Amino acid sequence: MAPHTSSLFSIATGSSDPIYRQLIEQVRRLIAAAVLKPGDILPSVRDVAVALAVNPMTVSKAYNMLEIEGLLSRARGIGMRVAEGSKPQGRETLLIPTLERAAAEARQLELDAETVIALFTKILGENK
Repeated sequence: MAPHTSSLFSIATGSSDPIYRQLIEQVRRLIAAAVLKPGDILPSVRDVAVALAVNPMTVSKAYNMLEIEGLLSRARGIGMRVAEGSKPQGRETLLIPTLERAAAEARQLELDAETVIALFTKILGENK
């Protein structure tokens, strides 16, 4: 059974990332976190498009790219599912782009590594 669409995906309308890229990253993260497991069926293209108020071709593009990556497979009459034996990125790897952006901003602000690490540790502790 497909997970409930509205709780599975969301889009950041103000983001510079295209919607299809946001969907791809969300699926990668859900697989890495084992929220989606091999064999799980994803919501249909139409259901996702309606829930997020986006063009179905956008969702289709994301699903197709994930299929090419080997994370999803198409099951005739069923839809897209998480591929058996898919090798998701490690959760740490998924965090690298975010940390690279934070590091670039820290350099612009001329903050040293010790200060940034202390801030990051504080924020991690606050959000437990």
